[in-house]
Order: sequence, then C-alpha cells, then structure tokens
Amino acid sequence: MNGTRIAAVGHYQPAKVLTNEDLAGMVDTSHEWITSRVGIKTRHIAGPDEPVDELAAHAAAKALAAAGLTPADIDLVLVATSTAIDRSPNMAARVSARLGIPSPAAMDVNVVCAGFTHALATADHTIRAGAAVRALVIGADKMSEVTDWSDRTTCVLVGDGAGAAVVEAAEEPGIGPVLWGSVPEMGHAVRIEGTPPRFAQEGQSVYRWATTQLPPIARKACEKAGLTPADLAGVVLHQANLRIIEPLAEKIGAVNAVVARDVIQSGNTSAASIPLAFSKLVEQGAVRTGDPVLLFGFGGNLSYAGQVVRCP
Repeated sequence: MNGTRIAAVGHYQPAKVLTNEDLAGMVDTSHEWITSRVGIKTRHIAGPDEPVDELAAHAAAKALAAAGLTPADIDLVLVATSTAIDRSPNMAARVSARLGIPSPAAMDVNVVCAGFTHALATADHTIRAGAAVRALVIGADKMSEVTDWSDRTTCVLVGDGAGAAVVEAAEEPGIGPVLWGSVPEMGHAVRIEGTPPRFAQEGQSVYRWATTQLPPIARKACEKAGLTPADLAGVVLHQANLRIIEPLAEKIGAVNAVVARDVIQSGNTSAASIPLAFSKLVEQGAVRTGDPVLLFGFGGNLSYAGQVVRCP
C-alpha cells in the first residue's frame, strides 16, 4: 500500500436550532445585522446533557456504518477538539468507549479550527508508516459551552456539531500531502481561555489574515497534490464566516469547484466545520466518488492545514 484514502464520512448535529431571530431576543442584534456581517442564518446548539464525546460518537458511528465496518476494525482514534473541558479521559478515549472500540491508540488534537485537517494528516502519516491499519478521524466541538451569550460579537457566530472520516490504507494515494503551519506570534487573535473558558477573537485581524495570506498557501496545497485549483471538484474551507469563505475561495482560483457554504445553516463549529460540511456535500451528491476536494482549515492559534482528498 502506497497511500491512504477516506473510506467514508459521517456527521451529526444536535436537534435544537437557534435562529437569528432567537438571538435578537437575547442580545442587541438582528437577522439583518448577522447575515450582512457573517452570512449565518441558523446554528445547532447542544443541550447540557450532550457532551462533546457524544456528538463525536454519533458522527463516528455514521462514518463506520457508511464504510461497512465495525468498531473492532479501528485501531486509531483521533478527535480534533478545543472544547474538551476535562483533561482526562480525553475525548478520543471516551468516544472509543462509547463505540466499543477494543484497544485503539486514542489521542486528542487541539488545533482549534484547523484541528480536523491536522488530525487527518496525522492519520495519513501514521497508517503509511505502518503504525495503524484503520483510523477514525473526528472533528467535534461544543462551542456553545465556551461562549459568552451576552457578547453579540461572538455569540452570533457559534454552533455545535461533529464530523468524522474513516481513513484506511490504499494502493493509490487518496489523501494528498498536507501543507501546514502557523503564526504563533498572532495566537492572541483567536482565543479560548480563562476560567470558565470563553471564546474571543480579533475579527478584523483574522479577516485580513485569512483573505490575504491564505490563498497562496491553499494553492500550494493543490500543487503538492499534483493539481491546479481549476482541477478541484470541491472546496471545503473552515466555516468561519461567509465573508471570509467566498473571497478566499475566489482567490484560490477553484473556478470549477463546488464551494461549501454550510456556515449559513451551522455557524462556526470550529474543528467540526470541515468534516461536517464535507460529509454534507458527499451525502447530497454535490461531489462524487473519486472527485478531488480541497480541505483547508485555519483559525485558532492562527494555524492552518490543508490537503486535497479524493471523495469516498
């Protein structure tokens, strides 16, 4: 085996939907104010009895079922999250216990909004190195639990959810080389910190960085996969803000690609946003088996990671 592939994907969102009109009754905002600035119309919010590992386990179970596999087929579980309140057991161990995975390596990856693409690269490297056979890679976040619901600049952005992918060895590479990095000196631009932890960001700094610095990096991720942006069938960027997604996708030059805009319905779900949006595109048939799709995460820590994958 010379590479790895995504065998299947799955996603999950809590049942409760919070609309812009609902938020207008909580803080000084309006549907028009929110949609004009970030493009979001609704978001899903988990209840107090729905922890991060439960969201993750639901998405992972769907991915396993789509792949036709059982929990015993998995020997590596990676959960990308930044909203795990407890230090131990980690989310990967808790998800493994919920699903009945017998003895996996179980690790959390905290790179906030770029967490899933970092975890996907880690699974790709681990399997190709022979240290694992088949992995569950999950992005899951409960942003509602780290949000100040009296702060209209942040509470209008967030949602909860999870997305998952089953990754396995393949004769032909189905996951392209990752291009990743960060701007550590600007880590203050996006934060989840304090006691209790609260999400905060410098919106204009993030916007300028994402729309000016990231397009050439995303194009380089395509080059590493041996493709041009025009070859892409789909582009799934971190679902931060429609005003970031649309100009960034345009500057990448993916003129023939379907661009995921799940942020409109789901808000910013941090590490969940890419696998959640990707799974929906696959489920809807917007991208087909074998199609090349750019996954590109960015945000917290001002970190980024992207790779071109082939659709399951």
